[in-house]
Amino acid sequence: MDKDPFKAYKVKLKETKRVFLTKDELESLETKEIPIERLSIVRDVFVFCCYTGLSYVDVEKLTSHNSAKNNDGEIWINIDRTKTGSPSSLPLLPKALHLLNKYKRYPTDDDPNKLLPVISNQRINAYLKKIASLSGIKKNLTVHAARHTFGTTITLSNGISIETVSAMLGHKNFKTTQIYAKVVREKISADIKKLKETMS
Repeated sequence: MDKDPFKAYKVKLKETKRVFLTKDELESLETKEIPIERLSIVRDVFVFCCYTGLSYVDVEKLTSHNSAKNNDGEIWINIDRTKTGSPSSLPLLPKALHLLNKYKRYPTDDDPNKLLPVISNQRINAYLKKIASLSGIKKNLTVHAARHTFGTTITLSNGISIETVSAMLGHKNFKTTQIYAKVVREKISADIKKLKETMS
């Protein structure tokens, strides 16, 4: 070939719709009485991820070696993100700390230092669909939705700077975090629209 047939071709990235829980949906999930133990544990692991922003692979490998008291007297999680290899440090919010304390003496088969009883990603995602249904949530919940919930509902919506959120999520590229900010702006826009309708 004397000409490159792809010379004028430009790759376009298609934006995916990120699923995250609103404040009300998260509260509904947290407070729902779930009598089946395995579902209750999965719900707790999911909620822990909502308050830490940890991905499945990172929460699954968490051990007591990743948890330490910082100079400020707070308990922090220090971990190298599996996906990027970048170090990430985050202070534990009270609800996340409560869940770690809840499972402090929970028996684990493979590693006594594990902080949470995490089952396979596939089984967690299957159980999350049932948990969502029980909690009246009409969204396709996966473990990754918890990370998006942390990036939007827990942090950016509560005035945490995008730089801080980026550091806590362990993002190497700042543009990755800006996707969460865009989602928050869309939510603000939708809320203001509702407010205008109410006021008129």
